[in-house]
Amino acid sequence: MESQPDTPRTDQAPADPAATDDLLATQPVGYWSGLAHAAVTRRLRDTMARVDVTQPQYWVLNHVRYRPEAPSRREVVDELTPLADGPHEIGRVIDQLTHRGWLRLDARRRLALTDDGEAARARLRALVSEQRAVVHEGVSDEEYVAALKVLRRMIANAEREDEEPTGRV
Repeated sequence: MESQPDTPRTDQAPADPAATDDLLATQPVGYWSGLAHAAVTRRLRDTMARVDVTQPQYWVLNHVRYRPEAPSRREVVDELTPLADGPHEIGRVIDQLTHRGWLRLDARRRLALTDDGEAARARLRALVSEQRAVVHEGVSDEEYVAALKVLRRMIANAEREDEEPTGRV
């Protein structure tokens, strides 16, 4: 006789944006996490566009600012490209920010924020914090942490290579 799993398993239902609370356990996490990603990213990018900045520009400014030591162009490109919309985007962003006077290369060919770049980064951080407050409205820190812990566990489960799919349908 097969042993019962420790936690009940719920059948997967088709994605339904109108699913009631009692049916949420049947909903596909990929659908809902994808909707959350798209909505939050769209809100942030639309807000930044109003001040003529892109989200990747903000990533680069933060990345350069918070690195323990000034990064090279290649390091920034390599580290941020997985987040970008393509393999050339981060290099272009570095060029844009250099042209704008927000980034400079030092004598060692390392990237650094200019005073204008740091001021812009600080303004953008305030803007992002405002948008975060809107998105997090009605969500406690405890709920947010719990949601991220669940997502982190699901990601680890999905990436685990200890089991091969059966291939049976």
